[in-house]
Amino acid sequence: MHTIKTLCFVIAALSSYAALLYRLCQARRSWRDNAYRALLITLLFQCLTFTMGAVAMTSDSFLGVGNLAILVMHVSAVSFCVSAQIILLRWAVAEDETVRRTRYWLMAGFAFNAVLVGLFFAADGPARQASDFNTGSGDGLVLTYLLVFIVSQAVPCVTIFRQCGPYARMAANASLRQALRLLSVAAVVLFLYCLARTVNILTAASGIDIGDWQVAAGIFSAAGIVILSLSLTISSWWPSAAKLVEWSGSYRSYRSLYPLWRDLYESFPDIALEPPGTSVSGVSDLDYRLHRRVIEIRDGWRDLRPYIDRAPRGVVPQGPGTNEESRQAFAEAAQIRQALLAKRAGTIPDDNKDSGDFEDRDTGNFTAEVAWLTKVARAYRKLGTAR
Repeated sequence: MHTIKTLCFVIAALSSYAALLYRLCQARRSWRDNAYRALLITLLFQCLTFTMGAVAMTSDSFLGVGNLAILVMHVSAVSFCVSAQIILLRWAVAEDETVRRTRYWLMAGFAFNAVLVGLFFAADGPARQASDFNTGSGDGLVLTYLLVFIVSQAVPCVTIFRQCGPYARMAANASLRQALRLLSVAAVVLFLYCLARTVNILTAASGIDIGDWQVAAGIFSAAGIVILSLSLTISSWWPSAAKLVEWSGSYRSYRSLYPLWRDLYESFPDIALEPPGTSVSGVSDLDYRLHRRVIEIRDGWRDLRPYIDRAPRGVVPQGPGTNEESRQAFAEAAQIRQALLAKRAGTIPDDNKDSGDFEDRDTGNFTAEVAWLTKVARAYRKLGTAR
């Protein structure tokens, strides 16, 4: 159990340092922004909190003072929660209101930290066993100290969660909306940490051993901090991540369309604007290549119309797991396959599709067209190409 708790602190600390370093890389262009400076302060407190947590799990003293790492961790955690609340205010509240509420949260943070320091030394914290502050104790002062700390963590979690929903709905910036949603998730997970830690403290004070369930608090804490670190940095990396996801989807579609495009090209070479060459793996200009592939498939499909039998004999999947769109994609893939075979045999069906376009498909919506052609191409590959 001790190893798992230490590992949770290490994971939380590493995610905190990663977020801090990522944000420090933007210092040159963002340093004059007050919200950016507040974010750096928050991440510094976050790093200090979990660094001290890891130190407390491996040593009973810090700088020669017993349990000092625990006190520094708790004081830093209060400062970190207050800073996170201030960041949220700067993200979503008008400047005049932000100044007033910031003042309130700073006073609350100073008050909580003063109470924690006072209770720590009143309870003779340096001389106590570290387990009294980790798992709880029946001593009244230690119990009060720990409960005050839990309240200092739970209150910001509740307020942040209550504010993130309305602020996310009002935010015009997509990355800010994502940051606020992630922040609300982090607040929920960290509130679960507060509940689990409260159970640990009260059961220990009552002499009840809950065994390995004590580790739940550490797991919630580590998970919440990882999510929080993502939420505090997402506004800068989300646009790049979204572009990467979009590029990845386009590349998968580009590759999926190849077997269908290849067979159409072999039957109608004039559809290609450029010689094929290495077009299968050439992705230096993926958007252009994907557009060309879709256009060339569309042209090849038009040229194939005289050979497309309106009532083909194809295998169309049935069953509860197959929706109507999948069945239609298989039906059209079967028509194309049969038509390509008819073209090579020089056979023109009596009832063919020698007029019309893609029927009810909206070819003006490129994204929808790529999605549909990808379904058809995958069905075509499953049926077996006409080569």
